[in-house]
Parts: sequence; structure tokens; C-alpha cells
Amino acid sequence: MAIPKTRKKKTMKRGVVRPKTKQTASSQGVRKMKSGSALKSAARKPAKILSINPYTEKVVKEFALMSKQEVEWQLNASRNALWKWRDISVTARVKYLMNLADVLRTEKRNYAELITIEMGKPIKDSLAEVEKCAWLADYYAESAETFLKPEEIKTEAKKSYVMFQPLGVVLAIMPWNFPFWQAYRFALPSIAAGNVAILKHASNVPMTALAIEDSFKKAGFPENVFKTLLINSTEALRLIDEDKVDAVSLTGSNKAGEEVGAHAGARIKKVVLELGGSDAYIVLDDADIEKAARMAANARMVNGGQSCIAAKRFIVMDKVADEFTKHFMARLRELRIGDPMDEKTDIGTMARKDILDGLKDQLKDAKAKGAKVLPVGETPERGYFFTPCVVVDTNPKMKIVTEEVFGPIAPIIAVKSEDEAISVANNTEFGLGASVWSRDLSRAERLAARIEAGTVTINDMVKSDPRLPFGGVKKSGIGRELSHYGLKEFVNIKTVVVRE
Repeated sequence: MAIPKTRKKKTMKRGVVRPKTKQTASSQGVRKMKSGSALKSAARKPAKILSINPYTEKVVKEFALMSKQEVEWQLNASRNALWKWRDISVTARVKYLMNLADVLRTEKRNYAELITIEMGKPIKDSLAEVEKCAWLADYYAESAETFLKPEEIKTEAKKSYVMFQPLGVVLAIMPWNFPFWQAYRFALPSIAAGNVAILKHASNVPMTALAIEDSFKKAGFPENVFKTLLINSTEALRLIDEDKVDAVSLTGSNKAGEEVGAHAGARIKKVVLELGGSDAYIVLDDADIEKAARMAANARMVNGGQSCIAAKRFIVMDKVADEFTKHFMARLRELRIGDPMDEKTDIGTMARKDILDGLKDQLKDAKAKGAKVLPVGETPERGYFFTPCVVVDTNPKMKIVTEEVFGPIAPIIAVKSEDEAISVANNTEFGLGASVWSRDLSRAERLAARIEAGTVTINDMVKSDPRLPFGGVKKSGIGRELSHYGLKEFVNIKTVVVRE
């Protein structure tokens, strides 16, 4: 299927400002607010949003929060757009997705620089993130019609089938750490199914949030099929209570998930929650240790460790723990920390100062409880940087083991057996992802079946893929994103029975 061409526009609309230089301007939505912070804490903040570059530590731009009247107007506009959009054929809808993929590739550099400027991700990773969003648009453009095709089921009736129809207006509360990917990961399948989307993005990435809206405009989507609201988290909770919002998707902290879930539950509204993670990375004694260790370092340092599915607890059989640690640290030393706009940088800044402070507290706790910290490299003088480190001699009471660590701290936990490895892996309130390393694939698959997680990879790191469902169990969330499972989260699965 050919992708329609669009005219490239030189400027972005509605407040999206391109910085004059690479570093004049610089994320999980609500987590990804501050880990563990309540949504309602935003009520104490001033009525504006600041875009702060975490590398220069300077304010790039200020945005006024939308008034309740403006928000109410937008809700009405979104509902009016819904009545038309839901009646458009799937064939017609996917053409817009094809166009969007083209826009994302055309504007890739511009969008990537905004991501890096606002949340400190290395520019090469920001470019890859935008490209992945284009792949996602391609995927649903090619697959949505098949996924939404009515399913016939044989019964004693003349005809029985299942239809997949949109739920309506879906509110997304999204994070700063993959500010493009996670917004599109929600929006594209929802919109392909005939819903309209409203985005409340993380307060530290307002320029990125407006750029996402801009991409839908450039792709020619009808007005108000996708809209960004510059509002605080208290207002987002109020919107969930509104009859004009039909469903909610949140990626954020567990505390945010509790609040969003409570509001949605009180109104009997569909909700998808993608929350925290403390992914186990299990290395058995028959694994390729050097390969496992080098991949472990990559998996821990994804986005500077600021990823819900980054490997966070390294559970290694004691026979190979020293060798694993040696290769792990060797790989860390190869990674370059520095200016996020430098193409050679591998690890950028933490997105906000409060995240940096939280990491320091977690590391201080580990030291006080007997851990040995092995730092790798030096911390740059400017910017919200945290020096990557490996932590050994850990114990189960340390915060770096019991809590989600959203930064480049890598605890290594030595175990004596497979059973102990699984016990340690499952001894957490989280259940998002995990990895198992072994040359014996049957052994690895047997252990994978025992791990309490939404995704388990064998001899690889955990990463999302449009073709595969993504989500967690336990306190890592409810529901799935991506693949046909994600698309069907926000549809009415309607049964129709026809008799003579």
C-alpha cells in the first residue's frame, strides 16, 4: 500500500516552538510525575507548565494551563468529531495512518530534537523513537482492517458474529520517558478503531505534546480526532469523572494508577494501566556469560535507566556472578555519558532534578544496609546526570531491590539454584517483563513459564514490538497495548445473533 505524500510545513502549530540552537530548549506522564507521587499533588503547582532542558537546567518555554472553559469546549469538539470519525470506514481511516507514517519520517529530526531538549534522551535514541512510531503507524495501517473484521461464529442460530466498534472519547495520561512512542502506542490503535483521542501528557514535555498533535494535523486527520490538552493532573482526574470521556489509558506510577483506576472504577469506565516495573534479568550458569553481561548493561541503560521495562534486578547464579560482573562493568565503561545532542552520547541526563534526588536516596539506603557500590565513570559538572553504577552484596531489604529504580543503578543478586532465581524474580509487587539467559532453550522456557510477568525474553532484553502484546501483571498494570490485543482494548466487542 503506498503512503500518500504530504506537503512539508516549515513551522509547527499551536505553541510548538523550535529552539534557535541545539541546546536552548530540552518524561513518563504521570510517573513518571514523580515516582510515587499522587496525581493530586499537581494542584499545588502554579497555573503554568515549564519546559526545562535537563542538560542546561534552564527554562526553555512557559505554557499557560488551559482554563476549565477551554477544556469543556474541547470535550464538546472531540465528541462532535467522534460522530463523524466512527462512521468512516476502516479502509479510509488507515489511509490517514499511512500519511502519518510519512509525516513522522519527514519531520523525524525536528521531533527528535524536541524530545532530547525536553527530557534529556541522547539524540540518536530520540531519532530511533520517532522512527519506531512510524513503524507503528505502518503496522496498524496494514493490519487494522483484518483486526476489526467481524468474526463469524457457528451456533444453532442462522447467523452469529462479533463486531468491534469504538467506545468513544478516550483520555490518555502519558509519560515523559518515551514521550512520542508511548503516546502513539496508545493513540494509533485507538483511533484506527474509530475512537477519538485526548492526550494529557507529562508536564515536563509540553513542546513534545504539542508536536504530537501537530503531526496528526500535518497528516490530514479531521480536526479534533486527536487533541493535546495542557492541563494539570487534578484536571485530568476531573475529566475521568466527565460523561464526555468514555475510557482512560494511563502509563505512570503505581500511585497514579491507583487514583486513575479509582476514578474510572467509580464511573464504570474501561481503563488500561501500564505501571511500574522491576524487571528480573536471570543469568543461569550455562549461559554465554559475556554476551549476557554486555546485553544486561545495554538493557539497564536504556534511556539512562528511565524505562519501565529496563532490566533492573540482575539475578545471577553464584558460580558465574564474578565473571558476569566483570563483563557488565566492562560494557558500562564503553558507554559515553554527556551532552544529549552529541551523536556519540550513549547516556544522557535524568529527566528532572527530583528523579536525580530519588536515585541518590536509593543508593544511600543501599550503602547503609551493607551494599558495595562500584561506580563507572565520572559525573559531568552540568546537567541532571547520575553516574552509572553496579551494586553488589545486596540484600532483600534494600530500596534498590524492593522499589522501582528509575535510573542507571544496577544491583547484582547472586543465587545458588534455579528455584532460588525464580523465587527472587517473583518476590516483587511488579510483573512487567523479565529475561532468562541459558544455552539450554528447553531449560530457559521451563523457567520462563514460572516467571510472573507480562513478557519474558530468552537470551535477549525486553523491548516492545508493535506485533506483540505489551503489559504486565500484579501491580505492573491492567490490560494490554499493541498487536490486535491492544487495538481491541478500546472497542465494544458486540455480539449479534440472527434467527429466522
